[in-house]
Amino acid sequence: MSTFHLSTYRMSLNRLYFFRLCFMAMSARELFAKRVRELRQERGWSQDDLADEAGLHRTYIGTVERAEQSITLDSVEKIAKAFKVPIKEFFED
Repeated sequence: MSTFHLSTYRMSLNRLYFFRLCFMAMSARELFAKRVRELRQERGWSQDDLADEAGLHRTYIGTVERAEQSITLDSVEKIAKAFKVPIKEFFED
């Protein structure tokens, strides 16, 4: 391969890598966090309001929304019940 083709190939790989970093699918935790925040804001609730509805601590809701902490299935269920939505709604993009 000539130097020109090799550098073009490397450039293509770099672009592919960059694209993958920028547009990679979110993790389940990030997707859940994003959806919790969206649903909470749609309802005009504060994190305190959601915590009260779900029976969870207010600081825990903040860590969930920032995707800083893994969440248990029990807590997922509590949050879904607070919003009155099926659990699957949190994981649909």
